[in-house]
Amino acid sequence: MKGSVVISELKKKLRIKTDRALADKLGTSIPAIQLWKNRLKITPRQIAELVHRAHRAGARNFQANAIRPVVEFFRIDRCDSKQGASYELFSCKDDSGRDHPYRSGLKDELAEHHGVYVFFDSRGQAIYTGKARRQTLWREINLAFNRHRGEVQKIKRVRHPERRQDYRTSDEKTRQIADHVVPLHELAAYFSAYQVEDSMIDDLEALLVRSFANDLLNIRIEHFGRRRAS
Repeated sequence: MKGSVVISELKKKLRIKTDRALADKLGTSIPAIQLWKNRLKITPRQIAELVHRAHRAGARNFQANAIRPVVEFFRIDRCDSKQGASYELFSCKDDSGRDHPYRSGLKDELAEHHGVYVFFDSRGQAIYTGKARRQTLWREINLAFNRHRGEVQKIKRVRHPERRQDYRTSDEKTRQIADHVVPLHELAAYFSAYQVEDSMIDDLEALLVRSFANDLLNIRIEHFGRRRAS
């Protein structure tokens, strides 16, 4: 088999068009790719060496890209969504109404990748963690930020009247301290997000939930190996 045939088939299999991209994928150089193209006959030993190089390069790429911090402990400055039906984590506009380059860049990054995220309260303690595997980090984090969580998410507070009425002291029954359900956007002050390789998202979420099992507001304890078992 000619070397040019091997290189051509590798490009098709890996969906790569250029020698540069193939060299990066195999952990070799462009001159080495050219050398392979010029070989009139490929030996089994040379094929084995190529597979070995590709395996090592794949392992290095996986280690480098498996988990990447997108943002950590970013202060939440909630704003209305475009339709006004919910909240978003932050606005991409500054106080003067112009585009804020850092926030716009962060939103674009969150809207492009999948992974896991963590919400923190004003003391910096983790209160909720989740994953974004089917949807992007930006969409999933905002959904969690607004999601109604029923009886799971409660704090003790007093319900004060919002309509116009005369003040009364807090000794009546309706003004007593009691449990009240609150959405996450009333508790979260910061968030972190991490881009994660797809096959690791479920297990990494499980690790986070199980590591903070007595602190998080998550409803259930996630299990390891769910995707591997399916």
